Amino acid sequence: EDTDDAADTSTHTLVAGADQDTSILQPVWHPDTGDLYYISDQSGYYNIYRHKKNGDDGDGCCVLEMDHDFGGSAPGWTLGQQGFCFLNDGRLCAHYKKDGHSRLVVANVVQDPDGPATQVQEYGMDDGLPMQFGGIVAGDHKHDLFFIGGSPSTPTTIYRWNLEQRGSAVPLASSSTLSFPPEMISVPQQIEFPTTLGTAYGYYYPPCNGNFQCTDSEETPPLLVKAHGGPTACTGTSFNAGIQYWTSRGFAVLDVDYGGSTGYGREYRRRLRGSWGIVDIDDVCAGAKYLVEQKLADPNRLCIDGGSAGGYTTLGALAFRSVFSAGCSLYGIGDLTALAGDTHKFESRYLDGLVGPYPQDEAVYKERSPIESVDTLSCPILLLQGAEDKVVPPNQAIQMHSALLQKQIPTCLKIYENEQHGFRQAKNIEDALDSELAFYGRVFGIAIPNAIPLHIDNMPDEQ
Repeated sequence: EDTDDAADTSTHTLVAGADQDTSILQPVWHPDTGDLYYISDQSGYYNIYRHKKNGDDGDGCCVLEMDHDFGGSAPGWTLGQQGFCFLNDGRLCAHYKKDGHSRLVVANVVQDPDGPATQVQEYGMDDGLPMQFGGIVAGDHKHDLFFIGGSPSTPTTIYRWNLEQRGSAVPLASSSTLSFPPEMISVPQQIEFPTTLGTAYGYYYPPCNGNFQCTDSEETPPLLVKAHGGPTACTGTSFNAGIQYWTSRGFAVLDVDYGGSTGYGREYRRRLRGSWGIVDIDDVCAGAKYLVEQKLADPNRLCIDGGSAGGYTTLGALAFRSVFSAGCSLYGIGDLTALAGDTHKFESRYLDGLVGPYPQDEAVYKERSPIESVDTLSCPILLLQGAEDKVVPPNQAIQMHSALLQKQIPTCLKIYENEQHGFRQAKNIEDALDSELAFYGRVFGIAIPNAIPLHIDNMPDEQ
């Protein structure tokens, strides 16, 4: 509408989210009917809704109601996510994740313009789709779909898949040309374990290297627990060299989707409201203890790492709990008060919902800041940081390192020049992994072949 008052909000209609506590994502117009489709969590899960063009359906109609989250693996604040699309014949295509596997849903949303979808069909690995996929886009051919996907042994790849012919999805481009024999790839198992608020989830990767085998049937492996960033993001099972690095070297890995993670419904995601630094820490600790009880991890060789928000969970677990014997924080948050006042604009009020409004709840921020609880730290910590990080400035790692030095706790700080929030240069990514392995080798007394030299403060150098 080309008029002067086209942007006048009085001419606009609120179609969803009137309670100001419902999450609305990814609005898209249907190419044929002109109806508005969007993802909402008002049912308790991220389901797909339709609001008719003429507006005569009130609060809209849920066209695909399932106890699963549509929308993709990333949280709603990540730009560029699209969890559904429309085929040339008007059918709806969407995807969700179940038991660590992606599922494709194709449904007719035109046949009954006033009700839920009809002719709903689901497809998965048995139909030729990869283990995980997302970012679905319809092709010019009415049966072609394009998406990004992968598996524990397959790097992230762009695929084409024909809905009518099915068969194996055709790889068009891949993020890597590397390939590994099956005996070198640890395949994750999704696990559920008891925690403070009920049940939490994660992916357990057993040690795996076809060139070696454990000669002691009673020995359990060291366990590295991983805390993802976000903190309302989630982990996945596509090929991750940073995980296979550890499993091929004799470590078991638990990649935790702690309470607050996306992909398990609204109530699970809301567990982190006002409870960041409590729920996430409870869950990573509960996961480690669960695997010890299952005889899948050595209780004396438990370590934890994480980047960004995961680094905060790592430092918090080491400061406020006594489950782990060592840890590594990658560009992690040690001081919540500093983060609240010194982060980038996009996340400037993010902590209000995760911790509380600042500065009103400054006491809570200090209480949950690992830097304020150095007296409770008692195990070695490796700190890895980018020199140009604008999200979590380097001063956080420097302050934490200084506090550990003063308490005579074994520690090491590495600051990588020309790196920001998340390392991008191959040489630094490799050095970070090798440094962490060498660190745990020293701490746990594991002989690491060809370990890189690493000076650890407050620990005698190896001779």
